Amino acid sequence: MIKMTFTVRPDQGEASDFDLGDITCEGESGAAGSAGHVPDQGMMIYLSVPLLLDSLRPLLTGERKAVSFVGTDTSFRLDFKRDRKGVVSVSAKGTALGKCSLEELADTVLQSALELEENLRSNLPAGGAASRDLASSLERFRASIA
Repeated sequence: MIKMTFTVRPDQGEASDFDLGDITCEGESGAAGSAGHVPDQGMMIYLSVPLLLDSLRPLLTGERKAVSFVGTDTSFRLDFKRDRKGVVSVSAKGTALGKCSLEELADTVLQSALELEENLRSNLPAGGAASRDLASSLERFRASIA
């Protein structure tokens, strides 16, 4: 089982499309996150989550067997590899974090992205670039798992 968490860092001043945040990925074999590293691996979270959604779509639709995600303005990276049975292995820096089904991966990423979208809507003006990017990536992601 894999769990993904997307968070916005506090105390950044006035909210913007470029707010820094972190991604944490936890599995039965370990956890990896962008917080707490030197140099800092925080990312522009509102721009990185749409990138993650778009990166995962070819894996979920069967177009690719492996994909990598690197957030916006960070070196934090997650690697996803699907086997013949549809089991996805997730790793960070070559360290296995865990395995899950395609459906479980889609569910955890979608739920966390929806929570981030709610945060974005409550903190940023509607119709901004980050809001549009996240909404369109969510729409494409949902269509690919339907």
